[in-house]
Amino acid sequence: MNAFVEEIVLAEPRGFCAGVDRAIEIVERALKKFGAPIYVRHEIVHNTYVVNDLKARGAIFIEDLAEVPPGATLVFSAHGVSQAVRVEAAQRGFSVFDATCPLVTKVHMEVAKLHKAGYDFIMIGHKGHPEVEGTMGQLTEGIYLVEDVADVARVQVAQSDKLAVVTQTTLSVDDAAEILAAVRRRFPKVRQPKQQDICYATQNRQDAVKVLAPTVDILIVVGSPTSSNSNRLRELAQRLGTDAYMVDTPDDLKPEWFEGKRSVGLTAGASAPEILVREVIARLRAFGAVTVRSIPGVEEKVHFPLPMGLGDRSMAALDAADPA
Repeated sequence: MNAFVEEIVLAEPRGFCAGVDRAIEIVERALKKFGAPIYVRHEIVHNTYVVNDLKARGAIFIEDLAEVPPGATLVFSAHGVSQAVRVEAAQRGFSVFDATCPLVTKVHMEVAKLHKAGYDFIMIGHKGHPEVEGTMGQLTEGIYLVEDVADVARVQVAQSDKLAVVTQTTLSVDDAAEILAAVRRRFPKVRQPKQQDICYATQNRQDAVKVLAPTVDILIVVGSPTSSNSNRLRELAQRLGTDAYMVDTPDDLKPEWFEGKRSVGLTAGASAPEILVREVIARLRAFGAVTVRSIPGVEEKVHFPLPMGLGDRSMAALDAADPA
């Protein structure tokens, strides 16, 4: 290989957000308190490394609640679930811990509140994504999905006098703004969220890429293919004119990407652990990189509390016995 990699430039912030930290800790603490197996509906977060690590500790990931035995402990993933899933879990008598990101829960609560006030909804998001399915599943009718500006032109709503818009929390900030503008043009009376639904971590990581991408020859995003926010980081860098690739593991790095590239930008999606970033750095050093530096960025201090029964004093003895 005739690569010329000299420098790795790290985005700040990158990697785990508060919602991902909380979701993983919920599964870890449930395993510690109740023992294996702990059942998790859908991948707790969209990252292969994280899911495989929790599987090795005794977590079982399922999609259908019929796969969960009576009396089992069940965790809802960070992406949230529909009301139908909640009802079924209650009827089956599972002990449930909800790892839904509080920022997703905020969207669910907004939908419930405005629905009671007679509103229908347009949701901006990606069809089939579990967060979208969960948010749309808060209602049995009156919520319409749009994925792009063309969808906005086609969507047929039952009524537009009381219409509100919500978004998936992990979208491209720029794409969401463009689609929202189209919604406002077609439905001038539409009610927007008091605060933007796109989460702070998604915004911060995209802002960091906007700063970093134009200064490097290539950008690597650490993230799994199913991770919406990771995909958006790669797309954003490409839109800015920088070669960009997403890798699930260091083994995904291809030497030919780095031919003639002297500076490599490196970031990670909100569900990607820092250990993978360190492993990618080690692989890039093998490609010739000598220096590693970070760009200044927003310092995130957000922390979300754990559910009752996992974050209270009942865990103190277990934590003391096993500080890991």
